[in-house]
Amino acid sequence: MRRLVSSGSIYERDIGFSRAVRDGDRVWVSATAAISPDGSVVPDAARQAERCLEIIEAALAEAGARLADVVRTRVYLVDAADGPAVGKVHGRAFGDVRPASGFIVVSGFLDPRWRVEIEADAVVS
Repeated sequence: MRRLVSSGSIYERDIGFSRAVRDGDRVWVSATAAISPDGSVVPDAARQAERCLEIIEAALAEAGARLADVVRTRVYLVDAADGPAVGKVHGRAFGDVRPASGFIVVSGFLDPRWRVEIEADAVVS
């Protein structure tokens, strides 16, 4: 049984995607940028990573999952120099979970204010 989760982002409507999809015991959370409810984005990469994870955690919860259920993350950065700071944030969230993960440097995102996007896949036990 497929269940769609929305965070209310205009990008979901305009582009045609879900923040997360749950099918059976699997949950996939889309690449998530650090957009605040008012549309603002803090410039600090570590704070952006924290906001990404807040959005991901809320999407997982709506899908009946937790951060502890995450088995894989993908962290996309526009500047490799942000890796250590973002890595610390990732480590605080997933240090005990230790999902498979990748940190990938990309040339940019849809919004130039974004420094990081994070995806997460979970298996609910």
